[in-house]
Amino acid sequence: MSEVEAVRRLAHGALDALEQSRERIDDLNVYPVPDGDTGTNLTLTARGVVEALDASTATDRQALAREATRAALMSARGNSGVILSQIVRGAADALAESDDLDRAFRGASDEAYAAVRKPVEGTMLTVIRELAEAAEAAPPLEPVDLLALLVERGDEAVARTPEQLDVLREAGVVDAGGAGLVELVRGLAAAAAGREPVAPAVAAPRLSLEAVHQEPSRYRYCTTFVVEGDALDAEALEPELERLGDSLLVVGDPSALKVHVHTDDPGAALSLGTRAGTIEGVEINDMHVQTEEREERLLAALPGGASHSAVVAVVAGEGNRRLFEDLGAERIVEGGQTMNPSTADLLAAVDATAADEVVLLPNNSNVVLTAEQAARVAGKPVQVVPTESIPAGLAALVAFLGERSADENAAVMREALAGVVTGEIAVASRDASADGVPVREGEFLALLDGEAVDAGAGFDEVARALIERLLAEPRDVLTLLRGEGAPSLNGLLDELAERHPELELDVHDGGQPHYPLLLSAE
Repeated sequence: MSEVEAVRRLAHGALDALEQSRERIDDLNVYPVPDGDTGTNLTLTARGVVEALDASTATDRQALAREATRAALMSARGNSGVILSQIVRGAADALAESDDLDRAFRGASDEAYAAVRKPVEGTMLTVIRELAEAAEAAPPLEPVDLLALLVERGDEAVARTPEQLDVLREAGVVDAGGAGLVELVRGLAAAAAGREPVAPAVAAPRLSLEAVHQEPSRYRYCTTFVVEGDALDAEALEPELERLGDSLLVVGDPSALKVHVHTDDPGAALSLGTRAGTIEGVEINDMHVQTEEREERLLAALPGGASHSAVVAVVAGEGNRRLFEDLGAERIVEGGQTMNPSTADLLAAVDATAADEVVLLPNNSNVVLTAEQAARVAGKPVQVVPTESIPAGLAALVAFLGERSADENAAVMREALAGVVTGEIAVASRDASADGVPVREGEFLALLDGEAVDAGAGFDEVARALIERLLAEPRDVLTLLRGEGAPSLNGLLDELAERHPELELDVHDGGQPHYPLLLSAE
């Protein structure tokens, strides 16, 4: 068998092993975002390499290494696929020069770590590093025996990932990328031994509810593309892309760069790419939709089947809408201080949910009665949790679990509200006296749990007074939602960090009209 044929056989073995475990690895996927596609992305990346090798006319190692490296780069999908492309690069570069597998695994590990700006342990990076260390520490072995040993060491490394990464331990799963990497090595070992790869005995992860319900990415779109050109500079492109989102990877060489970023503005990322060179292979995936699809698939596989109840929330502001969707609200009804939804609007949203029962969050004192009326006439059981503000609604929603009944969820969500105080900064539309606090038109008015407590012309002074009242009792978290056209919070946040160093600050652009700032403390 020629070297080219041997390489093809190994690549096919790796791909076959990934194909067998693709769905299991997808289901494990909770980090960096629970979009349920790690197995698919690794498989598609490996398939691109296999297809390139099958079509190759190369006759020497160096040419094969170049083709495999480029194919991995061009076909890389998602965060895990891009890292895998660099693992292929490091291994291929080493194997182009010698047969030493320890050098190949070390090269793979070094390239993978170099690709990630902030490496996180407990991921596929850890697994490839531990495989490299195991290869270097092994006694002299034939390649087939060394690969068999590395499968064992890889399984052990994957089993340890929950000890290294909190999100895995809390969800009760191992790292999906690491698990996929070991399947790839399992396939290599099987092909080297002249047999078909066999999937591990545990065919599916033992999923907990925590593994199913994971917070989605703060950004919406997983965006990947290739930039081709001359003298491309990854280091110059990275800072510009980093401002657009997170999970950024820019890998490749001066002639071709693969870009991966999670962002709310894919167009801006593509524009940066076109400024640097010619872009191709553009892929944009809605991670929030992927997360919902993963959750539905996994819930259906758990005892008791799919989600039993859903949340309908009344929300003002695009940023606030995204926050409620990210926390699991199935339907959002637009509503604000000057245009509240009707009973018919709420009923339409309730009817549009796929769940058997619904929890309704009015998020405004003026909407509570309308919500209760909708609950009385709805065609399915509806429980109203009488949230009177958007921050209160968010605090309640954190306690929601879809597999509970609406009654059970409502009880838990009301209990969660008991530990929350809320505040609002409004702009007075006329001279008035609110709860004994005089306020002039255009001034800022501070409301604590709906009652006026302060007013004045200076936003920072009024906000500071309100926050100190919110923190009159010890609190762990302060959430701030900036409204449409709100003043800068930078100075205020710096003061808070200095005066309350143990306080966690959670700041978002809510985008709500009429209220420059909404707050909650818990």
